[in-house]
Amino acid sequence: MTKTIQITEAAVLDALRTVMDPELGKDLVTLNMIRDIRVEGANVKFNLMLTTMACPLKKELETNSINAVKAIPGVNEVIITTGAEVPQSKKLPDKAPIPGVKNTIAVASGKGGVGKSTVAVNLALALARSGAKVGLLDTDIYGPSLPTMLGLHEPLQATQEEKLVPLEKFGMKLVSVGFMLDEETPLIWRGPLIMQLVKQFLMGVEWGELDYLVIDLPPGTGDVQLTLVQTIPLTGAVIVTTPQDVALIDARRAIKMFHEVKVPVLGIIENMSFFICPHCNEKSEIFSHGGGEKTSDRYQVPFLGKIPIDMEIRAGGDSGNPIVESAPESTHSQAFVTIAQSVASRISILDLA
Repeated sequence: MTKTIQITEAAVLDALRTVMDPELGKDLVTLNMIRDIRVEGANVKFNLMLTTMACPLKKELETNSINAVKAIPGVNEVIITTGAEVPQSKKLPDKAPIPGVKNTIAVASGKGGVGKSTVAVNLALALARSGAKVGLLDTDIYGPSLPTMLGLHEPLQATQEEKLVPLEKFGMKLVSVGFMLDEETPLIWRGPLIMQLVKQFLMGVEWGELDYLVIDLPPGTGDVQLTLVQTIPLTGAVIVTTPQDVALIDARRAIKMFHEVKVPVLGIIENMSFFICPHCNEKSEIFSHGGGEKTSDRYQVPFLGKIPIDMEIRAGGDSGNPIVESAPESTHSQAFVTIAQSVASRISILDLA
């Protein structure tokens, strides 16, 4: 008489605890990525919930999970349903969050001219293209670039409750002071008025349900940055720099500022890292090299990647059609996609740190 082997949910969980996410450094059960286990005789079904559908390890995690469960005596077939769910960090300061917004990502730089807004726009686009619900807030009050970079020049409207309604393009919700002014009108305001406007943009906007609100900060460590960290619980900050020393010195100040106000630094992005000649394919490191990685090591924050100098990236920003949207399969676009995946991964493990 053949003895029937009883397969239990506990045995399935134990098997899946051996499957590690190499990027996050934890097993799938600890990461709460295994959901709804069903044992139906000799068949096992469960859901694998990723932090983004664009996860580059999706196939590897699926294969390793199937093999781990099939190693359980008596298992015949393993069926995985893969989905994605953007987590909301629980380790946030004791401040009122923006209603409906799971995660807020500040994109900062110590100085101007490093391409921070270009990075913010393409990072937000890459997150949106992965299937996430994304908003983009331009808080560079004196030099708003969002209208030009996204080719959008419409005024913001308000609800009956006097909340601003974001504009929408490329699947993202967008707010900028540039939507309230024409291109040639300067905003000549002192600090208190700037702080009041930033608060309005954070809490007085009908953002709806968002997985990520990417906040493009002005350069430096001034009133806008201070207002931001005092008003909402920031999930984390991304620092944009270029490789040369003058930019890195200011980037280090930005890192230290976020450390002092207890905001996690999700990582450093080195923009304008190198130039590939379109005629001879020779690589030139115009602004030196290795500075971003050295700063990453020195301050023990992740190095998220390098973005090259490229005419298509510049042209995309000037024409209102950023490269992640206009050429999603290009090498330069994929650099932003990889960085976006790393940012999403860093956010997903903040509570495990």
